[in-house]
Parts: sequence; C-alpha cells; structure tokens
Amino acid sequence: MTTLHQNRELLLFNKPYGVLCQFTDSSGRETLAGFIDAPGYYPAGRLDRDSEGLLLLTRNGALQQRISHPRFKLTKQYLVQVDGAIDEQAIDRLRCGVSLKDGPARALHVERVSPPDGIWPRDPPVRVRRNIPTSWVRISLQEGRNRQVRRMTAAVNHPTLRLIRTHIGACEVWSLRSGQWRFENQSALFA
Repeated sequence: MTTLHQNRELLLFNKPYGVLCQFTDSSGRETLAGFIDAPGYYPAGRLDRDSEGLLLLTRNGALQQRISHPRFKLTKQYLVQVDGAIDEQAIDRLRCGVSLKDGPARALHVERVSPPDGIWPRDPPVRVRRNIPTSWVRISLQEGRNRQVRRMTAAVNHPTLRLIRTHIGACEVWSLRSGQWRFENQSALFA
C-alpha cells in the first residue's frame, strides 16, 4: 500500500445542520452528495440530521468497524447547548448515569463550558427565549446509541438545543469550516 493510499483512507467532514449522513435520499433532503465528491467513501457511524460537526468517512471496512463499533471504545466528544442553566447536580447525574429506555447511559466526562468563541453560525439559528437561559456542556462518550446525548440531557431536564460533535478519537473538527472536508491519515485517529 502506498503512502498516498494510506493518507486517503480517512475523510473528515464538518457536517452542517440538516444534512443526512447518506449520499442519496428519495425525499429530496440534503445529503453528503451535496458536499463530498470522493467516490467509494462511506460514513463510519452516524450523526443525526439535526446534529452538526465531525463525521468520518472511509473506504476501508475494517477501519469503519473500528471507528463505529463500541467494542473498540473510541471516544467521541460533543459540545452541547442545552435549555436552562445546568447545575452541578445535573452534570453529576450525567457522569454517574441516567436511565434511558434502552438501558443506563453515562458520560465518560462532562463539564460546563463557556459559550464557544468562533463557532460557525447554524442555519437555522437556535431559538432564543428571553426568559430562559441556555448552557453549554462538553460531553465525552465511548458508545453512540441513537440520539444518546439528546436523550441523556433530556433525562436531566435540560433538552439539547444544539449538538456539535467535535472529536472522534484524536481527530477534531475545528480546522474545518461547516460543510468542508479533507483527507487525513488514519493514524491521526489513534494518536
């Protein structure tokens, strides 16, 4: 395998809000095909249509399995804007675990953070309500059940307003503008 080929095993994409993590859609919704022109690459895992941020794509089936299967315990980090002023009690519940319909779920790491500087605007913007504040939290998980972060924050009475996946393993989204992608050496994922 050539170095060029190795360097093109992984594609990093900053998925905008409203884009499906697939290349076709019979309903005419926006898909990856509107952004990525790299035949043979497929998403390794998923990111909901109403979520943003880092999505990894690969053409290597073994790598796709290693990225997406919870058995490999690849950490995923999210920046989450939630409804209300989240307190330490709610953060502790996320750390210790909450009960979801498909079983208990706990974050590896949770912390309240300041509103991020330099974050790209979302289209459409998150609704603003004058009398209800919002908070930002950073959450890390090693699993990725369907809408897990959203269900966890709802379980502590702070529904998610905006969800951005910032990291998968050692790969991060901050060097990409919303809708932008680039190739990366797969070793960067496990650095």
